[in-house]
Amino acid sequence: MSRIFSGIQPSGELHIGNYLGAAKNWVDLQDDHECFICIVDYHAITQAYDIEALERRTVDMAVGLLSAGIDPEKCVLFAQSHVAEHTELAWVFTTVTPIGELERMIQFKDKSRRQESVLAGLLNYPVLQAADVLLYKADLVPVGEDQVQHVELMREIARKWNARYARGFFPEPQAQIGAAKRIQGLDGRGKMSKSLGNTVGILDEPDEIWERIRSAKTDPARVTRKDPGTPEKCNIYALHQHFSSLPVIDDVAEKCRTAGWGCIDCKRVLTDNIADYFAPMRQRASELRQSPGQVSDILAAGAAKASVVANETMIGVRSHMGFLPATQTQPAER
Repeated sequence: MSRIFSGIQPSGELHIGNYLGAAKNWVDLQDDHECFICIVDYHAITQAYDIEALERRTVDMAVGLLSAGIDPEKCVLFAQSHVAEHTELAWVFTTVTPIGELERMIQFKDKSRRQESVLAGLLNYPVLQAADVLLYKADLVPVGEDQVQHVELMREIARKWNARYARGFFPEPQAQIGAAKRIQGLDGRGKMSKSLGNTVGILDEPDEIWERIRSAKTDPARVTRKDPGTPEKCNIYALHQHFSSLPVIDDVAEKCRTAGWGCIDCKRVLTDNIADYFAPMRQRASELRQSPGQVSDILAAGAAKASVVANETMIGVRSHMGFLPATQTQPAER
């Protein structure tokens, strides 16, 4: 059985972009793989963030994942900051990672351009990612296309550490890209992102879904209701392919090409189908929110399981690197 590690930042609500791009895949994988699913709260502090909201957003993300079908009996769900070995191994990996490799990361280049002062945490973000995965000696890393470069760096870090200290100790994990590679935001400007406000939350009520979908961008050729369009150029049509039946998808495409209906009609059908799809998850979330202690207990149990594996890995790392073993202090004789 392959071991999988995947992480998600505590952005609060789980939206349909990270559901289709990540969580749905994790739910499918947990039946046939040993899965470690981590809410990576240390990754969330590499830029300015709302300190008071971090705890709530972490819990909200856990609620979303559990509602989406992550089963704590089948996989290990936990918060990154609850397992101290993540940051310990990250520091170890900084000693074998060339700065040039970090500076060429596309995400670092993009984000550093938007910041007046670039912090070391942003530069070392991929090193912590490598520690997250290799701490559990995971074989597979489910990621989107934008993270493939980071997985390649993980493999490079594993090779460098292994060559210096212990050949074969860390595996070289493989990236696994799901079917929904990239979900476009409702504004059509890029991928769906909560920071851009172009998302639909999986736990949104039907009225909230409609408010978001109604204003979404469509095929620019459809200026008026009478203008025919090309469904393949329309993000609403792309979303239909995830939430509508095949007959509905075919009907949407035909009516778009022939101007058989207006975009607002198409959006209404999509809204209803999204609302129906996530109805059981909204019910599950409601139950979890009525029992907040249950979510805390699940995360604590997950952290305990993760810590067993993490501690074993770090014992090996420290031994191979030549550190003095910690010994238990004996009580003084009286």
